[in-house]
Amino acid sequence: MVHSSSSRPKVVVVGAGWAGLGATYHLARQGYDVTLLEAGAAPGGLVAGWTTAQGRPVEAGIHGFWYPYRNIFALTDHLGLQPFTPWTRSGQYSPQGLEVESPLFQAMPYLPSPLGTFAYTDFKRLPLWDRLSALPLLQALIDFDNSDRAWRTYDRITARELFRQYGVSARLYQDSFEPMLLVGLFAPGEQCSAAAALGMLYYFILAHQPDFDVRWCRGTVGETIFRPWVQAIEAAGGRLLANHRVSDLVAGHDNRITGVVCGDQVFEADAVIFAVGITGMKKLVANCPALRRRQEFRDVSNLGAVDVVATRLWCDRIIPIPHPSNACFGFHPTTGWTFFDLNALHDQYRDAAGTVVEVDFYHANQLLPLDDEELIPLVKRDLARCIPAFGQAQILDHSVIRIAQGVTHFAPGSYRYLLPGTTSFDNVYMSGDWIVTRHGSWSQEKAYVTGLEAANRVIQHHQRGQPADILPVIPDEPHIQLARGLNRYLRQGLDRLGPLPWLP
Repeated sequence: MVHSSSSRPKVVVVGAGWAGLGATYHLARQGYDVTLLEAGAAPGGLVAGWTTAQGRPVEAGIHGFWYPYRNIFALTDHLGLQPFTPWTRSGQYSPQGLEVESPLFQAMPYLPSPLGTFAYTDFKRLPLWDRLSALPLLQALIDFDNSDRAWRTYDRITARELFRQYGVSARLYQDSFEPMLLVGLFAPGEQCSAAAALGMLYYFILAHQPDFDVRWCRGTVGETIFRPWVQAIEAAGGRLLANHRVSDLVAGHDNRITGVVCGDQVFEADAVIFAVGITGMKKLVANCPALRRRQEFRDVSNLGAVDVVATRLWCDRIIPIPHPSNACFGFHPTTGWTFFDLNALHDQYRDAAGTVVEVDFYHANQLLPLDDEELIPLVKRDLARCIPAFGQAQILDHSVIRIAQGVTHFAPGSYRYLLPGTTSFDNVYMSGDWIVTRHGSWSQEKAYVTGLEAANRVIQHHQRGQPADILPVIPDEPHIQLARGLNRYLRQGLDRLGPLPWLP
């Protein structure tokens, strides 16, 4: 059955996460005939929501919305939504107890970057000397300007090697940088690209003092943002079809994809936007001869993803938790985890009789095989080492969501295989948090931005409609701009001298 009912340009978007919804919404508003295909039962990708057997809402982990998420915040303002909590403080725990408290940086007197982050973060046990050992790393942060040159240079080594080369103390790495990598890039430092580590640390923490400030949805992202967003897409003329897994593509004779196949259905396409994660893209390449005949798509097989285990516990009593959001390290080798006080974050639990806590594990390959009866006691023990009152609590209900190969792994050497926004097909475009973009954002914001960038490429190709207005990341502070300008000038001079063995 062929779906073709309009003279408007037909666009098929594959994947209904931040990228796919962003592309679909903008193109629908510009008059395109847009069909969004989602393999799952509901839109959202990794932030789609489900319900337990008892009807309680759950999601695949809690996702924060950081201060620099300018485009996502502009979207929710445009949709007339107010889904977010106030800005929150956070804590960091090891098996020895509370290690770090982060203030609301935007409420503190402003200091030039990165002094505010350094001065106002409350380290409970980390000596000043260890913290000072991070200062030489500023040279790498200045040098890493998100350019292709910077990515290719720093992607060759691991984050652990980078920190060692720049003299970061073993204790600072273990107590600060490694935990950031485990919950920011979802893997230990020896398995993370130094380029990705620098990009992530700069965007979320070091570029401007308030960047580490975060707020959360007052319910599941699927309910508070994606459901009304889908309604707006449908009101604009777009279509979202859930439970539609792409099984093949129809290749034309003019270097174009002319149709997207889902079982016995074929959706005609003047343009195709892929908005799926790495694991989903690998499956598409395996299923679609048109993709696997091309080296760029076969190369996606060199990329990897990280396992996630998301748990939610309903307790029989209220347990005071000092901070709504918390990151933890040192409990399991190579695994980082976070826990969230949903009584403080989600509206529906504010007056609950017992604590509801979300506990999410990243790089959780060694936890993935455990069944619920094995996993839940382990989760409770870990929580009790942070907040002892959890040891006496009874678990009334729980949810466990296992996501094998769920989040992007920016491994050393992976940059060469990441796809750009354009492909060797004339009408196929890429989007997602793993796509190469010079915007500079990360995570959910990056996925949404690349969805808008893909929409703009369709608009440019068809010369129809107005491109989406994409807000750039906040510019570097003047002293950082000056330092980067001097760094570029010095590099240009050194390049004229030829390669020097001691420079990366």
